[in-house]
Amino acid sequence: MTGSLLDSTLEHLRRLVAARTENPPKRIGESGILEYIAGALPPGFDVELTDLGDDSVNLFARRGTPRILWNFHLDTVPAAADWDGSPFELRVEVDRARAVGLGACDIKGAIAAMLAAVRATKGDVALLFSSDEEAGKGRCVDAFLARALPFDGVVVAEPTGARAVVAHRGIGTATGVFRGTAGHASQGDALEASAVHAAIRWGADALAYAEAGRVSGGGLHGVRFNVGRIEGGEKPNVVAAEARVRFGVRPPPGIDPRDALAALQGLAREPTRVDWQPGFIGPALPAGDAQAADSGPALAARLGLTVAAPVDFWTEAALFSARGYPAVVFGPGDIAQAHTKNEWVALDQLRAAADTYYRLLRRSP
Repeated sequence: MTGSLLDSTLEHLRRLVAARTENPPKRIGESGILEYIAGALPPGFDVELTDLGDDSVNLFARRGTPRILWNFHLDTVPAAADWDGSPFELRVEVDRARAVGLGACDIKGAIAAMLAAVRATKGDVALLFSSDEEAGKGRCVDAFLARALPFDGVVVAEPTGARAVVAHRGIGTATGVFRGTAGHASQGDALEASAVHAAIRWGADALAYAEAGRVSGGGLHGVRFNVGRIEGGEKPNVVAAEARVRFGVRPPPGIDPRDALAALQGLAREPTRVDWQPGFIGPALPAGDAQAADSGPALAARLGLTVAAPVDFWTEAALFSARGYPAVVFGPGDIAQAHTKNEWVALDQLRAAADTYYRLLRRSP
C-alpha cells in the first residue's frame, strides 16, 4: 500500500500547493482549497463549513463516530524571496528525495497524506481544517473549541519528523511604546530624552536576561526571546519622541507566558515612559496540571506513535490541551524547512505520515 499512498499523497500535495493560501494576505475563500478538500473526501463524510468572518474559516469533516480529532491548518506564510521556480508549483526532486513547494512542509504535506489515507480506508475519522494558524491568534481553533465536542484526544499536524511531540514552549507577544521628549540632537540631555534610546536600553537588558537563563543541551530550559520589530524617531538630528518595540517570548512548560512577559517588561529602567500593549498569548504544551502532563504520552502510546523530544516552537495543540483534551503534535517534515525559501519535505516523511494515518484509520482508534 505504501507506493500507491505516496503517489496519491503527492497528487493531493500538488493541488494543495497550487492553492494560494498565504497569510497575509489571507484569501482562503478565493484560493479554492476548501472546495478541493471537500471534493477530495470520499462518500460517507459529513462536512461543515463555518465562516467566522475576516476570511477565517473552519472546515470540519466527520465519518462515523470517531474519538480522535485530527487538526490541520490551511494557511501558509508568504513566500520568501528568490525561490527557484514558482512557490505554487510542486517540484518533486527524485534525486534528492524531496517535494518542494510553499506549505509542503508546513503543513500541506500532512493534509495531502491524510487525504490519501482517508480515501484508502473506511474507518471513523474527524478532521478539522482551520485557516488562521499563521496569524498567531487561534481564532479558528477557539471557535471550534467552544462547541465542546466529545473527543478522547487531538492530534495537531505540524512538522515533527513523523513522531509525536508531547511538550513544547508557550508563547507571549507584546508591543512596548516608549515615550521621549522631542528636541535637537545637540542638546545636553538627548541621551536621556530619546524614546529610541530608552527602547534600546530595554532591549539590551532583555537580551541579557534571556541569555542568562539560556541552557544548552536537550530539554526545555530558560526562555526564548526575540525582538521582531523596532521603529521610531525621525532623523539623526532629532531626539525621538516615540519608539515601538514588538517582541515575543517563549517560556517552557510550567511558566505562564504572562509571567514571562511581565518579567521582561519589568526591565524597563523608567516604567512611566513606556506603555505595554498585549499581543497573543498561547500556553505551553501540556497546559494545566499533572494529569495533563500524563495525557499526551498516554495518547501517543494509544496511537502507537514514537515520542520525540520536546520542541521550542509553539503549536495550537496547546489550545486543545488548555481545554482538557489530551493533545499531541504529529506530522511529516522538519521545522527547519518551514517558512524558508524553497520549502521542502522529504518523500520518506510523507510516506511515513501517510502509512501512519492509514494504519490508524483502518482500526479507527
